[in-house]
Amino acid sequence: MKPEKKLGLATRDAYGQALVEVGRTNSNIVVLDADVSGSTKSRGFAKEFPDRFFNFGIAEANMVSAAAGLASCGKIPFASSFAAFLMCKSFEQLRMSVANPHLNVKICGSHSGISLGEDGASQMAVEDISLALALPKFVVLVPADEVATRALVKRAATYVGPVYIRTSRPSAPLIYSEGEEFTIGKAKVIRSGRHVTVLATGMLVWEAVEAASICKERGIEVRVIDIHTIRPLDEGTLLQAARETGALVTAEEHLVNCGLGAQIAQFVAKNSPVPMEYVGIKDTYAESGKPAELFERYGLTARHIISAIEQVLKKKK
Repeated sequence: MKPEKKLGLATRDAYGQALVEVGRTNSNIVVLDADVSGSTKSRGFAKEFPDRFFNFGIAEANMVSAAAGLASCGKIPFASSFAAFLMCKSFEQLRMSVANPHLNVKICGSHSGISLGEDGASQMAVEDISLALALPKFVVLVPADEVATRALVKRAATYVGPVYIRTSRPSAPLIYSEGEEFTIGKAKVIRSGRHVTVLATGMLVWEAVEAASICKERGIEVRVIDIHTIRPLDEGTLLQAARETGALVTAEEHLVNCGLGAQIAQFVAKNSPVPMEYVGIKDTYAESGKPAELFERYGLTARHIISAIEQVLKKKK
């Protein structure tokens, strides 16, 4: 039986709410946007704190450089734009102005992955996680629902150092109850199981929960872990899953060869090698379309996770 699907806010909406909340508690927090505050949802912060909000227009690289300058003066900047524009167009500034001096800058890439939908490939960030992971000591956060987003934005506000937060456009199914606690670098085990573990992130966490429920009816016990922090990885939870279930499947709305799956495979291969399968976007950009249709076309549904589970269990035997 499939679990009941209750839609909550989009993670971008929760990000906007959280910005206002942290802004009320810390006057050093400032927000920057690249002329898309209505989409990234930083507009709420602009309305409440107009003197601490800066619109840089369609100039993401300039915005990141300014965020670095603000951080060097003791402010805590949150810079927001579409993930494709922010990470691809501003990579040089992120590299030399933020990562290299290890400044206290928070970057939020909204409209990530292919769930962006009808806007098409030019605005779909399918490589943003890999770009963030390429920046030394950048924390990389990918919340699965509104509860996780609000909690992780608050954690990011108090963490000293650069952080990338990935948010999405569509309404996200609720995974967590209000008040759930989150810690940077500590994964969430949301279903227990002894046969195989699915390690999912972002919009794929719900698909993993659905897949696990269907597998249970077939006698397969699937452990589901929400990897909301891709760096630093929760190595203890990963090792436990590898050793106790002996088979892993990763699931992400990102290029499969350079994101969550690659990070976990590198760690597991060194510390506790077990069979693995990977669900993600296979070396391609996507077309324009409705999010559900795109998830089906590019292999990101519960059905595809179940197929990966079946394949990895064959390897395990």
